[in-house]
Amino acid sequence: MCGICGYVGPGGLDRLQPMMRALVHRGPDEHGSWIGDGVALGMRRLSIIDAATGQQPVFNETGDIVVVFNGEIYNFIELRRELIADGHIFRTDHSDTEVIVHLYEQFGDAFLHKLNGMFAIALWDRRARRLLLARDRIGIKPLFYAVQGECIVFGSEPKALLAHPDVSRQPDLIALHHYFSYKNTPAPRTAFAGIRQLRAGECLVFADGSENIRRWWRIGYRDDGDLDGREAAESIRALLEDSVRLQMRSDVPVGAYLSGGVDSSTVVALMSRLGASNVKTFTLIYDDGFPHKDADRTFANNVARMYGTDHYEHVVRFEDVPQHLDDILTAFDEPFSGVISTYFITQSIARHVKVALSGDGADELFASYLPHRLAQPLAYAAANPSALAAGANVDVSMLAPFESDTTRLRSILDRGDEAARRMGQYLADEATKREVYSSAMREAVGDASTEALTRDLYAGCSSRDALNRSLCVDFETLLPDQVLAFVDRLSMAHSVEVRPPFLDHRLVEFVANIPGRLKIKGGQVKYILKDAVRDLLPVGLVDRPKEGFVMPLNDWLAEKLKGYVLDKLSAKRLASHGLLEPAAVAEILSRYYAGEKQLASRIWNFVSFQMWWERYQE
Repeated sequence: MCGICGYVGPGGLDRLQPMMRALVHRGPDEHGSWIGDGVALGMRRLSIIDAATGQQPVFNETGDIVVVFNGEIYNFIELRRELIADGHIFRTDHSDTEVIVHLYEQFGDAFLHKLNGMFAIALWDRRARRLLLARDRIGIKPLFYAVQGECIVFGSEPKALLAHPDVSRQPDLIALHHYFSYKNTPAPRTAFAGIRQLRAGECLVFADGSENIRRWWRIGYRDDGDLDGREAAESIRALLEDSVRLQMRSDVPVGAYLSGGVDSSTVVALMSRLGASNVKTFTLIYDDGFPHKDADRTFANNVARMYGTDHYEHVVRFEDVPQHLDDILTAFDEPFSGVISTYFITQSIARHVKVALSGDGADELFASYLPHRLAQPLAYAAANPSALAAGANVDVSMLAPFESDTTRLRSILDRGDEAARRMGQYLADEATKREVYSSAMREAVGDASTEALTRDLYAGCSSRDALNRSLCVDFETLLPDQVLAFVDRLSMAHSVEVRPPFLDHRLVEFVANIPGRLKIKGGQVKYILKDAVRDLLPVGLVDRPKEGFVMPLNDWLAEKLKGYVLDKLSAKRLASHGLLEPAAVAEILSRYYAGEKQLASRIWNFVSFQMWWERYQE
C-alpha cells in the first residue's frame, strides 16, 4: 500500500518532491522516485509485503519498464511462479509490485486481467515513451490525473496534483451540482475543473502528448434465472472463503473491522476458521446512549467471544467531530457528506495493526439499501397498475417490505421512470437544488442534470431485473465514488490499509448473475448471503436490523452541534462564494430546528461544502 504520483512533462525532483510530501500519510515508512527524460514517478510506501526488498519504483530486467503502484496484488505468489517458469528474472524476494513489470512484458496492457487485487498503477514504457495509468476493477484504489496541454500529472489523491505548479484549483461547478444530490462528486469529474479521476476498471494511455481512456473491465449482470439457490449459496461461501484466504497474505499482522453486522462478522469468522489466531478486531461505540448502537456493541462482542479475537472498542463523543472535521475534509480534498465514521475507528486500528479486513461492498453486491428494497416492489407495481389499489387481488409478497405502505410506493411511481424515481431517493432532486442556488450558480450550472446522469447509468445496465439494475447503478457510482472513497481516504489518513474480501472480482462476477429474487426475498435483504453464512455467526445476528459503522451525526446536528452548524452556514460565510442563497439555507435550518429532522443530511451536505470552499477556494 502506498501513495503514487508523477508526471510526463518538464521538471525534475523540484516538482515531484512536493507531490510526494503531500502523500506521506499514505506511506510513512519510506519513499522512492525516478526521473527520466521528461517523466517523473514517485511514491510513498506503507511496508506490508516484502519490507526488505520491495522498494519502488520497480524495473524489469533491462530497465525499460518502470512502475509505481498503490494497493495489493493478492495472487502475486501464483503469478510470480508462472512468470519464473516462463523465464522472467526477479530481483526482489517476494514483492507483489514486481510481477506487474514482468506481466506487462509478456501480455502488454492485457496483463490487467491477470491481477486479483486492489490497485492503482502507473507504468512507464521507456522504449515506447508511453505512460499507462490503470485502476482496479471495482475502484477500491483511487487515481486522479490532470492533462495540461501535452503534459499529464497524476496522483493517488487530488492534494498530490495540487502540489504541482501547473494544476489549478478552479472549481467544477457541474461536479458540485451533482454533489448536492449524491453527497460526493461522481467520477470522472472532481470538485476541481482541471482534475479528473479514472473510473473503476478504466485505464489511460498517455503518449505523444495525448491521452486515450478505455474501460478494461465492467461488471455484467446476466440474470441467470435457472440458478439453484442452494448451489449459489455454496459457491458464494467458497468464493468468499478463498478471497479472505488471499487477502490475509501479509508480512505484518492483519486485523479486522467488526461492526456486529453480518458482513464484518462473516469476515472475522472466516479469518478465524482459516487459521488466524487472536485476530485483533475493532468496534465503534458512542457515549451518548443510542439504543440501536448498543445492539452493535453486543453483537460485536458476541462474535469476538465466539472466535476468541483480541477485541477493542473505540469510543466517539460528539465533541470529537468538530475538532476533526478539518482533517476529514483534507483527507478527501473535496466536499463529502457521506459516512465519516471510518476516520474515528481507524484511529484505534492504527495503534495496533497496519492492515485490516472489512465487510465493505457486501451491501452493494447483495442488496441492502432503501433503493434496493424498493426496486422489486416498484417494478411489480409499475407492471401491475391495480397492485396498489385498496382490496386489489394481487400477490402482496411482491410488494414486501412495503405491502403496508402503498401510499409511499404510489408517490414514488408518480415521479416517472426508474431514473426519476431514483432521484427522489437521493439527497435532493433538480428542482430542490435550484431552489437554494443563487442566480450565479443557476447560470453556471445551466441545464446540467444529475437525473440525466443517473438515467445514463441505468441505460448502461445490461440487466432487465429491477433489483440488479439498481445494484448496477450503485456499482457504477455509489460504491467507487462514495463508499470506497471514504474507506480509502479515511483509513489512509491514519496509514492503515483496508482490504474488502467481498469485492474479489470472482465473487462480484458470480453474484452479478444471481437474480434479484434471491438477493432480497420476502423483504429480507441479502437473503442469499445470509443463507450462505448463517452457520458461521451467533444466534440472532443474521436476522438483526442492519446498522454498521454509521455515526449518529444527524442526532448530534440537532442539538449538540447546533452552534457549530449555524456559524458555518451564516450569511456572512456563505457570501464567500455566492453560490447558495443565504435566505434559502436559513429557511432549511429553521425548518430543521423546528422539527423536520429529515433535513439533517442536507445540512451536513451544506456544511461540508462550505468547509471545502473556505479551505480550497479562498
